[in-house]
Amino acid sequence: MAQPSIIIKMENWLKRCGIIMINFYLLRMNKAGRLLLLFCFVVNTLQAQDIETLRKQYPDEKAVMLNRVLEYTIEIKNGVPYVESRELEQIQYLLGTATAFMGRHSFFHSYFEEVISYDAYTRTPDDKKLKVTNFQTNSNEARSVFYNDTKETTFQFPSVVPGAVGNLNVAWINKDPHLLSPFYFTTYIPTINSELRITASKDINLKYHLLGIDTSKIIVKVEAGKRGGKVYTFQSKNSTAERSYNDAPGYAYYLPHVIFYIDSYKDKGVTVPYLSNADDLYRLNYSYIKAMEPKPGTGVKEVVDSLIKGLTTDEEKARSIYSWVQRNIKYVAFEDGMGGFIPRPAELVCKRRFGDCKDMSSIMTEMLKTAGLKTYFTWIGTRRLPYKYSKMPLPMVSNHMICTVDINGKLIFLDGTDPTCVFGIPSSHLQDKEAMISINENEYKIVTVPTVEKEKNTLTDTTWLEITAAGIKGKIRKHLTGYFATDMHGKLIYRNKKNMQQYLRDDFERGSNKFQLEAFDIDERDAGAVTMVADFLLPDYIKKHGDEYYLNLNLFKFFQNEQIDHPKRKIPVENDFNFLKKYVTLLRVPDGYKISYMPPGKSYRNSIWGFNLKYEQKDNWVILTQEYDNNTLLLANTGFSDWNKVLENLYPLYKETLSLTKI
Repeated sequence: MAQPSIIIKMENWLKRCGIIMINFYLLRMNKAGRLLLLFCFVVNTLQAQDIETLRKQYPDEKAVMLNRVLEYTIEIKNGVPYVESRELEQIQYLLGTATAFMGRHSFFHSYFEEVISYDAYTRTPDDKKLKVTNFQTNSNEARSVFYNDTKETTFQFPSVVPGAVGNLNVAWINKDPHLLSPFYFTTYIPTINSELRITASKDINLKYHLLGIDTSKIIVKVEAGKRGGKVYTFQSKNSTAERSYNDAPGYAYYLPHVIFYIDSYKDKGVTVPYLSNADDLYRLNYSYIKAMEPKPGTGVKEVVDSLIKGLTTDEEKARSIYSWVQRNIKYVAFEDGMGGFIPRPAELVCKRRFGDCKDMSSIMTEMLKTAGLKTYFTWIGTRRLPYKYSKMPLPMVSNHMICTVDINGKLIFLDGTDPTCVFGIPSSHLQDKEAMISINENEYKIVTVPTVEKEKNTLTDTTWLEITAAGIKGKIRKHLTGYFATDMHGKLIYRNKKNMQQYLRDDFERGSNKFQLEAFDIDERDAGAVTMVADFLLPDYIKKHGDEYYLNLNLFKFFQNEQIDHPKRKIPVENDFNFLKKYVTLLRVPDGYKISYMPPGKSYRNSIWGFNLKYEQKDNWVILTQEYDNNTLLLANTGFSDWNKVLENLYPLYKETLSLTKI
């Protein structure tokens, strides 16, 4: 057994070498364990690299992540899985400007990930260790979430100068091993070494999946551990910084990451299923709704009775109830320990008039059942997540809860958090996603929410133009259906009246930035459609030379500068929904004039998308019709060339000009 003096000497030697030690772990371990951990870090931990080498390798970066290592220990305690984790981060600063942008750092913890120890310090270029003392812990203010129990501990690394290395060490207890988070190998800055290590005891049966566009750089090792256990290592070297695009899907679709979970475990020699299949997941999910304690009351029944009075069909009743929930129950997200999983009773939600997605599912399910309909709690993942129950039945597949109602054998998905959703059409963020529907304690279904056909999501925009002495005057009529209509409903609901005029001016704008909105009217009485009309002026748009008028009827030049940088870009492109767009521009030919040149039209389509552009004359009107369609929710990089090919055929048409000459 090593003597204390030997351990102390080794610690000092390692510090002089620039190796990052997790000091608080050493204090908690016995002497032999401390010596073993020191040896492991001698072998595995990266030292600070030469700053000039890194600057040449990353000339545009302010800093790099030298080392990011996340370690899990999974074993059996008191007959159930027990998990602890710890993370080491080591950031080297390359430029002086990093002080202002990257000195501040943080880590997160919550009810499910209870932090047990942490420390942070800067290792200066002259090998001084400056400890962080200004830790501040506050609630994490996530957008769209009214309250959650996630805490963010922030701090400032001292003396952030070129060559300095910021070090963070954190340890957690993972209270629910069902909810182990994925590990991503890239960060917001280049990462020299990114590593996940999992030490599982012999009683743990662990499984994993490598996901993302390119996982070829991830090195996987599974080695024998102590006393029959296994050590899993996932390592990636020299990862580039994450790159984001406004039109990209959730990062889980493309960033390389590993998902790991406990398939089963042994308790006293008996194998216990944990997350081995969808049945295990459903038992876990059902335990949450089973844990909901019903609150006695008559509020729900009184509301339901008033809503279905005089209605005879199940669909009428379901529509009335869903509409009431959308109008009267305010969506307020809560993420507070088990409160993030267990719905609140319908009576309580009805009384409060607010709730999160689970609460809205609770009240809708109870109200529909009270009305005599077949209705079910439903777990689902939004389109931010690429995962499916059928391939990977884990809690992380779902991040949302809705209600499903069965009307004459047809399943209708009701999202109470979407105040503009039309009954019978799923919320756009649920299209093509698998849903786990709870039938009863022992029975469930996994079904796929349908994708709404493009023919149901239409935008028809018609413009009538007349030439005046000052330029152009005109009228507009826009008719929106499907998701176009619900999106507009939402914008109008939450738009401040003070800036409504400016918003509609921007929405109606066409031709040039000299567009002037004169008057407008909006008809949104139909929940599934919106009609908007307007009068406008467009000065200086038409050009006149002698007896000739010249006018580009392409008031809209859609998809300008939207070529995809292929093959450089690898990240997919996401569309909110499939659609049909039609823009019709009609120009009244002035008396005494005739068309001297009418541009040619063109149609081009491939398997990804396409357009049709056509000019024609009817009586004294010249008509340009532009049609565009999309039938792809997620465009992978294999389709980028086809996307760009459509644009190559479209762009030249935008330069064509109509000419009129005096008779």
